[in-house]
Amino acid sequence: MKPLKSLEVWFVTGSQHLYGPETLAQVKQNSQTIAGALDGETVVPVSIVFQGVMTTSDEIRELCRRANNAEVCIGLVFWMHTFSPAKMWIAGLSALTKPFLHLHTQFNRELPWSTIDMDFMNLNQAAHGDREFGFLTARLRLPRKVVAGYWGDPVIVSEVAAWSRAAAGWHEAQHLKVARFGDNMREVAVTDGDKVSAEARFGFSVNGYGVGDLTARMATFSDGEVDGLVKEYRDTYRIAQGHDKADSMRTAARIELGLQAFLEEGGFGAFTDTFQDLHGLDQLPGIAVQRLMQRGYGFGGEGDWKTAALVRIMKVMAEGMAGGTSFMEDYTYDLGGTATVLGSHMLEVCPTIAADTPSLEVHPLGIGGKADPVRLVFTAPSGPAVVASLVDMGNRFRLIVNEIDVIQPEEPLPMLPVARAVWVPRPNLKVAASAWIYSGGAHHTGFSQALTVEHLEDFAEIAGVELIRIDGETRIAELRRELRWNDASYSMGALRQI
Repeated sequence: MKPLKSLEVWFVTGSQHLYGPETLAQVKQNSQTIAGALDGETVVPVSIVFQGVMTTSDEIRELCRRANNAEVCIGLVFWMHTFSPAKMWIAGLSALTKPFLHLHTQFNRELPWSTIDMDFMNLNQAAHGDREFGFLTARLRLPRKVVAGYWGDPVIVSEVAAWSRAAAGWHEAQHLKVARFGDNMREVAVTDGDKVSAEARFGFSVNGYGVGDLTARMATFSDGEVDGLVKEYRDTYRIAQGHDKADSMRTAARIELGLQAFLEEGGFGAFTDTFQDLHGLDQLPGIAVQRLMQRGYGFGGEGDWKTAALVRIMKVMAEGMAGGTSFMEDYTYDLGGTATVLGSHMLEVCPTIAADTPSLEVHPLGIGGKADPVRLVFTAPSGPAVVASLVDMGNRFRLIVNEIDVIQPEEPLPMLPVARAVWVPRPNLKVAASAWIYSGGAHHTGFSQALTVEHLEDFAEIAGVELIRIDGETRIAELRRELRWNDASYSMGALRQI
C-alpha cells in the first residue's frame, strides 16, 4: 500500500477583510503554525497542507473546486480564527465533494489577563466565529466531524488523526475495485446485496470473473517461479512436522502467483472466492489469500464483497499503526465462565494479526471437495480490538461495530488447523450477541487490533451511512429504540425523495 503521507488534508482558515491587513497577516501566520504543527505530529498519518485564509465567497468557492479536483486532497480542516460571516461559505460548501473536519480551537491556550485588549479580542474570536460556521454546516445538514479544544493537546491531535485515517479510507473507497471469483455462496442472504447502491454510496465497484480467468493466469507461470515461491514459504514460516508436502505447496504457490498477477493487472484492491465454485482449482485458496491480505488486499469468503471492500478500507485506514487487520468470522462460543468467541474462518485469516511466526500446515478441509489446502496457523495476541460488519438493509447500508478484548485460549488448540482469535465482546457476549443480531450484523467481519470505534464512526459520518455501536455501555432496550428510530428516520428520508 502507498504511504498515507502521500495524501493531503488541506488546512483552511476563515476570516474577513473587516479587521484590516495587519490582523489578516497575523491570522495567516498563526494558521501556518497550527497546520505545520499538525503536519509534524507522528500520529497524523497524512500531510497537513495550509491553503490560505479565506475572506470572500469567490475565494471559498474556488478553494472547494480545487479541492474537488485535486486527487491528492482527501479532505479539509476548516477553522474560523476570527468571525467569518457564514453566508459567504454557502456556495463553496454546497459544491464541496470532499469530507471536512471543523476544528474549533484558538491559537492561544490561555488568556493574557493583564494585557488583554480589543485588538486581542478581535484577533482571537473563534469562540463565536466557529459557532457562526457551525450553524451554517448544521443548517446545510453537512456531514462533518467537530473537534473542540486547544490544537496542541494530544487528545485533539488524536481526534484529527483518527478523522484523517477515515478520510483516507473514504478516498480508497472512491477508487476501490473488488473482483469476485464466482458468485455468492448459494442461498446465503447477508453476503449478497445491491452492488449498484454500494457503488453509488461508497464509490467502490464490484464485478464478477470466472475461475477460469484465474486459472488461465496461473498457467502462465513457470515451474521455476512456482518453486521460488515455495522456497519463500520454507524460509518464512515454521512448517509443522509431517506437513512439508511439496506438491501441495506448489499448487498453493501457483494459485498465489496467479491471484496476485490478476489483481495487480486489473487494479483490484479486494477480492472474494467461494468453495462452491472452484472449477479448475485443485485447492481452495488458503495461504495465497492470507499472504495477499498481509500485503493489504481486502478479502471476503463465500462471495462476501461487502466485507472484502470493508477489510481493504480498514487496512488503508490502519496503515502504519500497530496491530493487524483481517477478514474474520464469529465461528463458535465458549459459554462456560466468562463467555468468549472463538473467531476464525476455514482458511483465510490475515497473518498481520499473528502473535508469533505462523505455522505452515496442510490439512483436509472437509468442504468443497478439493485437495487438502495449505494454510498458515496462528493465534492473535491479546489486547483491545474491534469487529465491524457492513450490511445492506434494503433502503440503506448499516455499519455495525463491536468493541472487543482479545484474550488467549484457556488451553492449547493442537487439533484446530486454522488461524484464530479468541475474544470477549463488550459489554459481554449475552448483550453483544443480542445487539449484533437485532442490528442484522453478518457472521463475517473486518477485525482490527489497530483501529478503534472512533475511526469507523468517522468513516460512517463521511460515507453518510448508519452506524450502530456496541460497547461497554450498550443496553438492549436502548439499542432497540435506536434501531426503531433509525428505521423511521430513513423511511421518512426515502419518502421525501419520492
